[in-house]
Amino acid sequence: MTREVATVLAGRLATAGLDWIVPAWSAPAHVGALATTRSGGVSGGPFATMNLGRSGRDDASALAENRRRLTAFLPSPPVWLDQAHGTAVAVLTRDSAALPLPVADAAVTVEPGVVCAILTADCLPVLFTDRGGAAVGIAHAGWRGLAAGVVEATIAALFALGVRRDDLMAWLGPAIGPAGFEVGTDVRDAFCADDPGANGCFTPHEPGKWHADLYALARRRLARSGVTRVSGGGFCTCTDTARFFSYRRERESGRMAAAIWLEGK
Repeated sequence: MTREVATVLAGRLATAGLDWIVPAWSAPAHVGALATTRSGGVSGGPFATMNLGRSGRDDASALAENRRRLTAFLPSPPVWLDQAHGTAVAVLTRDSAALPLPVADAAVTVEPGVVCAILTADCLPVLFTDRGGAAVGIAHAGWRGLAAGVVEATIAALFALGVRRDDLMAWLGPAIGPAGFEVGTDVRDAFCADDPGANGCFTPHEPGKWHADLYALARRRLARSGVTRVSGGGFCTCTDTARFFSYRRERESGRMAAAIWLEGK
């Protein structure tokens, strides 16, 4: 029997001395996934060291090397997205890598070897698969996208690929934690307008300001969509300066990646 992809991947990362994250969830053995940290690359300054994002002043050759190092742990180069904090979902195939970047904040696929990926530096990566491993998906869920429905849109796209609601599971990757995520009335109202219970995800901080729990908000959205098998969370990109990039902490910042794919069965 083929060894579980997650076990093999975790072993390779450990051998390489990398602290990248392999999700601890009940995904099928042929589902691969990982989230990078700021370690393991060649970039310098505020992008040190494993910057994977094209925005900012990072050296182009350093970025290319960082992306090469990531791809070494994947079955193929990631299909990146032109992220816009929206709800569009790209359905990826083997042909997607040769096409212009999809303008989308989520991606799904049923094709083995196609790597769905997003870039983050505080926003929440939400990874999806089903109990049979028929499909995988990923969503870039900053507060705007989360409030607008990017999680629900990704779930709908997986349903369209034939995944059953009762079979879905999700993993929440590194994102800004409540201690670092101060927001105003606009953010609180965006979530509470159609879900008064979301008020419990906001802790008063000072007049007109709250600390928002992005993980709790995502779990509410997932639960309302019928996804109850949810793992991950508990990271804080803003306060863990050694391990993660954070746009809120440092406006000139690198970007981390989260990726998910299907290995050939």
